[in-house]
Amino acid sequence: MKLKNGAEYIESLRQIHPRIYYKGQAIEDVTRHPATAPHVRAAAMTYALAAKAQYKELATAVSHLTGRTISRFTHVHQSIEDLIKKIKLLRVLGQKTGTCFQRCVGFDGINSVYSVAYEIDAQNGTDYLERFKRWLIHIQDENKMVVGAMTDPKGDRSKGPAQQADPDQFVHVVQRRPDGVVIRGAKLHMTGAVNSHEILLMPTTALDETAKDYAIVGAIPIDAPGVTLIFGRQAGDDRRDQLERIDVGKPRFGAVGGEAVIAFEDVFIPNERIFLNGETAFTSPLVYRFAAHHRANYGACKTGLMDVLTGAVSYLAHIQGAAKGSHVKDKITEMIHLSETLYSSSVACSAEGRPTPSGAYLVDTMLANVCKQNVTRFHFEVARLAVDIAGGFIATLPSEYDLESETVGHLVKKYFSGVAGIPVRERIKIGRLIEAMTGGTAMVESMHGAGSPQAQRIMILREGKLEEKMKLAKALAGIPQKSKRKKS
Repeated sequence: MKLKNGAEYIESLRQIHPRIYYKGQAIEDVTRHPATAPHVRAAAMTYALAAKAQYKELATAVSHLTGRTISRFTHVHQSIEDLIKKIKLLRVLGQKTGTCFQRCVGFDGINSVYSVAYEIDAQNGTDYLERFKRWLIHIQDENKMVVGAMTDPKGDRSKGPAQQADPDQFVHVVQRRPDGVVIRGAKLHMTGAVNSHEILLMPTTALDETAKDYAIVGAIPIDAPGVTLIFGRQAGDDRRDQLERIDVGKPRFGAVGGEAVIAFEDVFIPNERIFLNGETAFTSPLVYRFAAHHRANYGACKTGLMDVLTGAVSYLAHIQGAAKGSHVKDKITEMIHLSETLYSSSVACSAEGRPTPSGAYLVDTMLANVCKQNVTRFHFEVARLAVDIAGGFIATLPSEYDLESETVGHLVKKYFSGVAGIPVRERIKIGRLIEAMTGGTAMVESMHGAGSPQAQRIMILREGKLEEKMKLAKALAGIPQKSKRKKS
């Protein structure tokens, strides 16, 4: 049955039984466990918006495969309009959740695998795209959540996949059978893995002929035999054991995206769910396109978070009596400026998108890398300004237990009061929200999600068209384009 809203999505997770561990203990129900439930609710927002008339145009699309209305998160981009609608949707979701809503990695994987499968078939006469289409129609019709699994442990990073002392440091095929393959290895930092229905497995880097067994793309149910998930710790996660308390900061939604390790111990993938198998020459465009799509996202979803943070610190300045200060106004203006500049990067790389041979649209890859590079700076600067305006109290707040204490509660209420008429509880709530959005895992993810800053700089230099720019300079300076150095 197609999942139509957030409640149905949450119920669907109770019908599957993946093997999940957190702090050494098994999680039986991710929808109720305090460590994972907030992330489930954040992902559920992607379903909820699609059911609301106000957001339907952004949150849904028409499948080019079936003509049916589907979640945009299962759609293959067919136009620049699709790319821009995605960006607008991500900003809204960031504003609604103040965190990661977790469906982007699978979304970007779907688009990347689709276009690359088309090109493998065109060159080699394989049928990967038809297999992928059948799987994707099932994902679209059921509105299933897909986790894109790309980041390998990598082991000794001075060596490639085939040179590792432990071959499992990169996911690889360990057995080939007439009906499919058996894989082993792991994927790290997988956002939304524990509350997804399916895994879309992809290589983490471009591969050469020595690493054919590592060139594997396929779809695996999250509860398939041999799949184990280990849910990661986050800053302040023990506070979520008491979800109703204001110490959490964002009691309804998680800190970032609920990242997990996915370990594959002799997991079988049948042929009909394999979309690349040993074609190493196509791993480079796959990783390249995935990275571009994913880096384009960050200027939108992180802008949504920055909108919330700007609003939070503006309200805090108001209830602390500092809102009229010229330096406060200037800092808030800068926060808005940085947010909109970042958002414009996402819009630009989408507006400059183009079709691949498959017909699926790809963002402008140079601008997508610039966008993500800006995230690694602008989001941190907005967070710094927020902490500057808020003051040190957000790092040293007494707990809600102290606020409610019969012994010391009156002292907390007395000395954490601000503008008359504003409850102390409100000031503490907004302070905890700022704390949650400016520290720990939240900022690490902005830095390293979709690749470290150096990865973007490598791509920016590669696509910088320096030869063309040198020609421009030579033309203006009157230097012949084919001039040779004279021997001294």
